[in-house]
Parts: sequence; C-alpha cells; structure tokens
Amino acid sequence: MAQFSPTDNVTLEDQIKSLANDELLDFWEETQFLAKMLNQENQEEIPYNPEYERLILQELQLRSCMKTLSP
Repeated sequence: MAQFSPTDNVTLEDQIKSLANDELLDFWEETQFLAKMLNQENQEEIPYNPEYERLILQELQLRSCMKTLSP
C-alpha cells in the first residue's frame, strides 16, 4: 500500500512518480474513499484540495503516452 508522509523531504509529486501503476491506482481509490467518508461523517460538503488527483491523473497520462511511444 502506498503511503504519503508530509514530514519527508520528498514532494507528493515525486512520491507519486515512484509508485507502481497498481499502487498509484490504489492511492487514488483510497483518497476518493476517505473524501467520501469525511463528507458523510460531517453531513456537509468538505472542500478538499484536488491537487493529489491532478498529479495522479497527470502521471497516469504520462505513463500511457510513454507506453504508446515505446516500440
């Protein structure tokens, strides 16, 4: 399972790049699940920073392009 540690000197973007495809998708799924749980628990919409989602999607797109360009 992927882990993000904000106390490390490694950025979230660098940690995302180091994940395998399955780990990356697991991380995305877990963050979606947590956001949903928080919203249900508080009975109101909690604003969240979608930066992690943008970074994950960007990395998946980059990997897909690299796969397409590789012979």
